[in-house]
Amino acid sequence: MGLLALDEFDMELEDIEIRKTKKFDRVFRVGFGGSIDQKPALLDGIIYFGSLDHNVYAVDAETGKEKWRFKAGGPIMESSPVISGNVMYIGSFDKNLYAIDIRGGKEVWRFRTGGEILGCAAVEGNFVYFGSRDGFFYCLRKKDSSLVWKFRTGDWIAASPLIHDGKLYIGSFDGNYYCLDSRTGKEVWRFRTGSEIYNVYPGEVYKDMVFVPSFDNFIYAVDVETGEEKWRFRAGKYGLAAAPYIQDDIIYQISREGIMFALDPEGKEMWRFKSGMIIAVPNIHNERIYVGSGDSNLYCLNMEGKEIWRFRTNGEVYWYPVVWKDRVYFTSWDCHLYCINLEGNEIWRFATSTLSQASMPPPFESFEVEIKKRVEEKESGEKYRVDISVGEEIGSEYGIKSEYSVKSEYRQEGEYK
Repeated sequence: MGLLALDEFDMELEDIEIRKTKKFDRVFRVGFGGSIDQKPALLDGIIYFGSLDHNVYAVDAETGKEKWRFKAGGPIMESSPVISGNVMYIGSFDKNLYAIDIRGGKEVWRFRTGGEILGCAAVEGNFVYFGSRDGFFYCLRKKDSSLVWKFRTGDWIAASPLIHDGKLYIGSFDGNYYCLDSRTGKEVWRFRTGSEIYNVYPGEVYKDMVFVPSFDNFIYAVDVETGEEKWRFRAGKYGLAAAPYIQDDIIYQISREGIMFALDPEGKEMWRFKSGMIIAVPNIHNERIYVGSGDSNLYCLNMEGKEIWRFRTNGEVYWYPVVWKDRVYFTSWDCHLYCINLEGNEIWRFATSTLSQASMPPPFESFEVEIKKRVEEKESGEKYRVDISVGEEIGSEYGIKSEYSVKSEYRQEGEYK
């Protein structure tokens, strides 16, 4: 029997059991390379992004020509740049949050934490907020990086904070989603999920709800004031890694096995789109949905989730694109920033310092697929037992077990031969 693709292995949920076997640490075990895994920031015709080659780049959005680059001390992954005034804030795996002057790429200051920084910062007023793998959430003064307060969670933080009405919302690998007072850092409430919260896209407040993705496979809608659950929706089997994108009363929730769900405000599914691998947070522009995927494609969909076109790169597209002047800008693990038009035709591409892609462990290595024994019933009503035993693993692309053999007490011509 040949190896099965993930789609071919799509059995009924009651027939298989997917167990999380260890802590999800894949994103912290990347190697050096030119790969890009973040949303670019675009301001005044310049596009900014960081790379796993340790560099932050500024590129002319019209021409694709480099304006400047800044060298950090480690990989920059999923800490998309946040710009306030003339200063960019971006974190690195060298454990520093950097403030960089965007006019020339010079360092303004850096603040060192006790762990890698994965996730975007947030800026409000005179303060900048961010989390670290050391388990702390930090509030600094923008002007000089002096510490205002820090809040300790029970585990790593690999998430981007959401700011709303004087409150900060952020998740932790301890399974809790925290609401903090943004001025004092005091806890207002916490909401408990069943597993790690790894939330690279913080989402937004919608109808007095915040949305909490968890590696227990549920997206939770939680009251923004009280922390009480309003509803939940099971959107995956391999954990959720981002809050939803919301537009025109439709909630677009992504899953790590390659499905984007369109939900109504009560959390009921309207439709779904399935790609070949982990799917990214979408962006919507002029009645078109632009969404990247771990199958190396950027997809353009209509508002019913039907594909219009796709643009293929040579690496995973893990972050949503930016649309500006009828152009779509997005990053790929293949070490390029791409600029394409709204019909999916390439205008230019910009390469980072090396075209050697960074290494990263398989996406589903923290999970194991088990096939359950089940009892089938023949047309005659007689029952027989089917034992499905798991065989060898699929290659490192999936890191799950899927090739299996079937044994039956009965054998006949046709279906069971």
